Amino acid sequence: MTDELLTRREGAAGFLTLNRPRAIHALTAAMVEAMTAALLAWRDDPAVRAVIVEHSEGRGFCAGGDIAFLRNSALTDNGASGVRFFHDEYRLNHLLFTYPKPVVAFMDGITMGGGVGISQPARFRVATENTRFAMPETGIGLFPDVGGGWFLSRLPGRLGQFLALTGARIDGAECLWAGLATHYLPADRLAEAKARIVAGHEIGGVLAALAETAPEPGIAAHAGEIARHFAPDSFEDILVSLAAASGEWAAKELATLRTKSPQACKVALRQLADSLTLNDFADNMAMEYRMAARVLTRPDFAEGVRAVIVDKTGDPAWNPATPEGVTDDLIAAIFAPLPAGEEWRPL
Repeated sequence: MTDELLTRREGAAGFLTLNRPRAIHALTAAMVEAMTAALLAWRDDPAVRAVIVEHSEGRGFCAGGDIAFLRNSALTDNGASGVRFFHDEYRLNHLLFTYPKPVVAFMDGITMGGGVGISQPARFRVATENTRFAMPETGIGLFPDVGGGWFLSRLPGRLGQFLALTGARIDGAECLWAGLATHYLPADRLAEAKARIVAGHEIGGVLAALAETAPEPGIAAHAGEIARHFAPDSFEDILVSLAAASGEWAAKELATLRTKSPQACKVALRQLADSLTLNDFADNMAMEYRMAARVLTRPDFAEGVRAVIVDKTGDPAWNPATPEGVTDDLIAAIFAPLPAGEEWRPL
């Protein structure tokens, strides 16, 4: 279907290999379609006992979604094609989450945005010394979608709110500590792990046998500060808490938050709070689809992508420019139900 995604059957496993190395394997609509088709074909195939999600050459597992395509949609077709992409991508995320066979995601390298969306639903999530995990969407006027509301809201000690707002990058050891990875393997053992899975060995045992003790997670030293300063569900209160604190860490995080879209930060906090009340991943994805359909065409998304990715000037002109300008009515409109017949549904 596309050479951007390579699919193959080998022994007991089906392989989904991301293959856009020049774009750090960022997901396109064709890749999403091909992944979904393969998963549906393998779902009832008794010869396929597990699915491996990996990447081909390059320094990242998956850097996200096709942001340039989404921005072009916002600017040229009022978001219509972008919303279709979100619809299909979220169906893929849900399919992975509910898949009846074990999925193993090898998060070796950059794992951001859409890459989080295809790895966090997996039963087994393998980090390495190369893993760099982040949900950096607030920096481009978006929010941590692809199931981010579900996964981040359930992390301990307000770590999810910290990651959602700041877009902080964490490494493989930190992913294991946080519960975002189930295993930590040296990158040079991944080929052996895959070979054993292909041979039909029990996956948990394979990964446990090849795992090594991860380095001390650096972020753990700031767990108390994260829990304290990111405790409020009010973005303004988080800023006040950090501003009142002493120390280099608080000053650094405050400076980071002041570069983010105020709208996106307020949306993300509401997203995580609402997601934590949901009992079904499908309900979470339906909520995030409503949000994406609205945020895509708000001014901040196109402007954020311009400043961060297109022009690389790092000078987005956010609208509204301040947290106080992001009204409760605006947030409520972003979360409101879609018109009849337009709501998201799983496959």
